[in-house]
Amino acid sequence: MAVPVSPTGSLPVGTDVGPVRPVRARHFVRLKLRVTANNFKGQSWRIGLYAVGVFFAVWFALGGFLALAAPGLLGENQAAVIVTGIGGGLLTVGWLLLPLVFFGVDETLDPARFALLPLSRRTLLLGLCAAALVSLPTVAALLALCGLVVTAAALGGWAAAVVAGVGVLAGVLLCVAGSRALTSAFAAMLRSRRVRDLAAVGLAVLAALLGPLQIALVAAIAGADWDRMAGVARVVGWTPFAAPWTVGIDVAEGRAWAALVKLLITGVTVVGLLLWWSRSLESAMVGTATAGPATVKNSGPVGSPVTQLFPRSLGWLGRTRFGALTARECRYWWRDARRRANLITLAVIGVFIPAVVNVGGSGFQFDGAEGFDALGSASPVAVSLSMVIVGALAAVTIANQFGFDGSAYAANVVAGVPGRVELLARIAAFSVYVLPMLGVVSIVLVVVLGEPGWIGLTLGVLLATYGGGLAVNTFLSVLAAYALPETSNPFAMSSGAGVARSMLTLVSMVVAAITAVPILVAALLLGDAWYWLALPVGAAYGVGMAWLGAYLAGDVLDRRMPELLATVTPRR
Repeated sequence: MAVPVSPTGSLPVGTDVGPVRPVRARHFVRLKLRVTANNFKGQSWRIGLYAVGVFFAVWFALGGFLALAAPGLLGENQAAVIVTGIGGGLLTVGWLLLPLVFFGVDETLDPARFALLPLSRRTLLLGLCAAALVSLPTVAALLALCGLVVTAAALGGWAAAVVAGVGVLAGVLLCVAGSRALTSAFAAMLRSRRVRDLAAVGLAVLAALLGPLQIALVAAIAGADWDRMAGVARVVGWTPFAAPWTVGIDVAEGRAWAALVKLLITGVTVVGLLLWWSRSLESAMVGTATAGPATVKNSGPVGSPVTQLFPRSLGWLGRTRFGALTARECRYWWRDARRRANLITLAVIGVFIPAVVNVGGSGFQFDGAEGFDALGSASPVAVSLSMVIVGALAAVTIANQFGFDGSAYAANVVAGVPGRVELLARIAAFSVYVLPMLGVVSIVLVVVLGEPGWIGLTLGVLLATYGGGLAVNTFLSVLAAYALPETSNPFAMSSGAGVARSMLTLVSMVVAAITAVPILVAALLLGDAWYWLALPVGAAYGVGMAWLGAYLAGDVLDRRMPELLATVTPRR
């Protein structure tokens, strides 16, 4: 007798498939581990980068563990208060901000992939949070933070150690939830062009505040006013940034009630962050912006499609293949959320580094209760070095410029765009946005330092290093590209790509700095005349280096277009 089947032919009618097991957080963890393992298959370079990441993670974990355990092993209660209060607060702030400005966030499990599955928001949120905890940086940080448990045990016994362990786990959960909520919220904001300027200004202001904070911290340490620092640390310990890290010391000092209150503060903060994340998570799943409904313009397009492609500010570009590619890339940098996020990163770094190098290192000194006293302006050497760093970092963004395109790069491959034209157009479009930023950084720096005559020096070194960085990163974008995840989160990185991005950044910065050596040597040889020659020589050197890099890398691109397309296409 034939067995009746369902209309789809998949299962016999009446077959008992058993109870449906509910989805738990462990299923997300297993899924992430399996996806990560599958990404390594046939990708030897990914395995190598992951091994490098493991090495640095172990080094960080051991160093952090010894540093955090040292106050307890030495019996220094005041040092333990300062480390857990100020150090813990800086750790939390760094964990929240670094994904926005450097590392990105690992999104091996893209929330958009779960949009069509019957999962509740609570299940999805807890599952993604559990999966985020299973990562190399998180495990390394957790091992390093175990040093706080050792310190608490040495100063207060096993009870303090147990409470410190609970605080470490709660603090790691707070950092993960906070970083995810922050990057997800900024991702939703950056998808709306109406608020991208507000986001850029907010991050730039935040970066500008980091410089004075760093100055205050370094000056306070130099003044060795440990009693005042301990008082500040105790105040910071009552904020969510440092509350979980200080509970063990509170128990060791006989204030168990304070530890209980701080754990309550941490728990409430974690719940609030998870609720904030859940609100932006739904937007990430459907890939829509939360800035409101889109408006429909009544006026139709003006001009031909070619005319509409060229922005008004680039109307001077010739209607050639180079001009069309440049105009297209300019529009991409202005409209693509992932590229805008990188431009914001550049703006943050451009403000932060000169402030730290030229002001934080030599400009101020902490003098007891009298505050900060000026000691003098920065030296031309320090200014030049800071400009080398900024110029090298300015070009890092294009180290994976084809990764932004993904599978869309197939259009250029089919059209047979010459490699040199492709790379020169991409460099020109990127420079349309970066060069004004570099000019603003240079002008602001000389005004703050009170040395307007150094404008040629700063701009010349900036342009020279930026041109050398473009040459280096152009080669890297052709030879060492990697695929980015298909997600609406501009800060997302697939598993292993975070290590790849860090390694590319490090390599390109070192080589770009090396390309600036001739300029620095010329500065030493020419003396005072360099203040007048720096700008024209630096600009000519930068343009020549960028053109040479595009010329040589273009030949390589012509030979390996199909391989590059396969590399930057995300694996499903």
